[in-house]
Amino acid sequence: MLDAAAKALSQMMSPPMRSILWRSIGLALVLIVVLAIGLQRLLSWFATHGEVWLEGLLGPGWHSSLEVLSWIISIAAGFGVVFGSVFLMPAITSLVASFFVDDVADIVEREHYPAERPGTALPFNQAILEGVKTALLTVLVYLIALPLVLFAGAGFLIFFLAAAWLLGREYFELAAMRFRSPEDAKAMRRDNAATIFTAGLFIAAFVSIPVVNLATPIFAMAFMVHMHKRLSGPRPELIEPARQMR
Repeated sequence: MLDAAAKALSQMMSPPMRSILWRSIGLALVLIVVLAIGLQRLLSWFATHGEVWLEGLLGPGWHSSLEVLSWIISIAAGFGVVFGSVFLMPAITSLVASFFVDDVADIVEREHYPAERPGTALPFNQAILEGVKTALLTVLVYLIALPLVLFAGAGFLIFFLAAAWLLGREYFELAAMRFRSPEDAKAMRRDNAATIFTAGLFIAAFVSIPVVNLATPIFAMAFMVHMHKRLSGPRPELIEPARQMR
């Protein structure tokens, strides 16, 4: 696993990967700005109007708690893009990955597995659908964990573990679906759940580093291509012709 991560890191700045890296970073920055502005406006609305609406819904007994929550959200809204970039980055990387998964996988497979049959590119609509599903699931899990972040430090650990599970799951399935049906890819992921979750911890650590995390789709996809190859075991097409004849 460490070897797979090292190979993914070393290949990120290679000439064939550089163009994909800059395009990935550019798209991620655009999505961060758009989504973070939307989040900032949502938080601003809640800080000014949501408290009254919730108090009417829950009753006056919640006034003090809602006032504290409104104060915290007002601070978060003030940070806007910064808060959004941290909170939304795992979701953003899922969307960005949808556009570049096959480009990255092709380069990794050509360089490290030239004797093996190359994978088949995913249909664009399927790749986008997988990215959107993971992004929405990520936002949902983070919204559930958000109150724990606001009131208890355990929320940050939940964020990290959730990112490891969600991102490891998505990138592994994207790598596996180049060689397997979606059903087989998901079954393989379930059969190797512990290993893939552990690999997801590497991706969660990467996506937690500011600025560097803009390159998450490149690192994560390259990493999971290696992990899929290792979990697939020996493959007939890797046997040299001379050895096959013996």
